[in-house]
Amino acid sequence: MPFSISTLKLASIPPLNSQKNQKKNAPVKFSVDCSKPAVDGIFDTAAFEKFVHDRFKVDGKTNNLSGVAIVRNGNTLTITTVPNTMAKRYLKYLTKKYLKKTSVLDYVRVIATSKSAYEIKYRANNVEEEAEEDDEHQIF
Repeated sequence: MPFSISTLKLASIPPLNSQKNQKKNAPVKFSVDCSKPAVDGIFDTAAFEKFVHDRFKVDGKTNNLSGVAIVRNGNTLTITTVPNTMAKRYLKYLTKKYLKKTSVLDYVRVIATSKSAYEIKYRANNVEEEAEEDDEHQIF
């Protein structure tokens, strides 16, 4: 049986979806919320911004911030990049490196709060340890 064009059902080609292309090319924003330790005075957001700016690598090189914007909004640091420039995990690495440098890593930790955000929170075990130390020093 010969096939004719009228009897063949050609697969319809979906139209180009501009929304998908815009999502792929949209800038990616990552943020670190440092408000709790910064309010207590154990974390300096300005120094943290300078640390990230100095140590941030693009294509394996520091001081190559093409396509990267680092902005501090009060106690929140926001990094805007072009897609596939950096992983979210790299921001956590830099944050933990800064916390260790300032000897605060023993008291706070970095937790992911959403797909594109981290928050610096106090460790819960410090409160329990302080309560135990207070109990040891009491004289009955």
